Amino acid sequence: MLEHVVNGLVLGGTYALVAMGLTIQYGIARIMNLSFGDTIIAACFGTYVLFSTLQINPILALAVVVPLGYAASLLIYRVIMKPLVDRAPSDGALEVDSILVTFGLLFAIQGVLLIFFGGGYTSYSFLNTPVNVLGTAVAGNRLLALGLSLVIAAVLVLVLYRSRWGMMLRAVALAPQSAPLFGIDTDRAARTAFAIGGALAATGGVVVSMFQTFTATGGVVFTMKALIVVILGGKGSVPGAIVAGLLLGLVETFVAAYVDPGLTLAAVYTVFLVLLLVRPNGLFGKA
Repeated sequence: MLEHVVNGLVLGGTYALVAMGLTIQYGIARIMNLSFGDTIIAACFGTYVLFSTLQINPILALAVVVPLGYAASLLIYRVIMKPLVDRAPSDGALEVDSILVTFGLLFAIQGVLLIFFGGGYTSYSFLNTPVNVLGTAVAGNRLLALGLSLVIAAVLVLVLYRSRWGMMLRAVALAPQSAPLFGIDTDRAARTAFAIGGALAATGGVVVSMFQTFTATGGVVFTMKALIVVILGGKGSVPGAIVAGLLLGLVETFVAAYVDPGLTLAAVYTVFLVLLLVRPNGLFGKA
């Protein structure tokens, strides 16, 4: 029982971590990024290369992969997304345009990964030793992944809710039309939010690579799960993404352990539909 709880929290913590990046991009920059999961997979392969060729610990690899994720996302925003933002007549039009553009970007990233790494599954062994937790053996890399997810989530929440900079980002998310009246540069906020989302996606990739196999075409799964978590938690709500991610991970783990592994996706969508019927705007969305 405890093993399933820990595994569910690890999985849910990972979902929460990657979904926080997407909810920031969507909630603040108003960009629905369908290539988000492929950024995660690119970070997985980046961590794999650093570990297998240079013997760099995945924890230390964060110092390399995360800044690269931030810089790459910032470049994508400036070159691809900014023209869309400038010409979009409304938020709805921007969402549609961003979906179409990032759908193409998804395949571009996949193609590059396929060229360099092929289509097979990849993994590496790191801290794959059992750790006794209250009488239950749990893989050390999973416990480390859970700890990293919780620490990063806590830091992000503190920054967004306890700093002036975080307050400005949330102001743009809540009232993009009114924010400029208070001297807030909405374009800079959107650019920064998109880059932060990319950094969080890269962080999620490092964490995922520690305990899970991955493939160049596996990004769509992470994008789908992140979208579910974002909608369940409420658009733009970081606490909502954390709670919804943990809930999703626990549901998947317990259904796989006690019902049937083949029904995990059905269970996820059942929870998704039920919660949307009760809370159409998500757990932490506006009523």
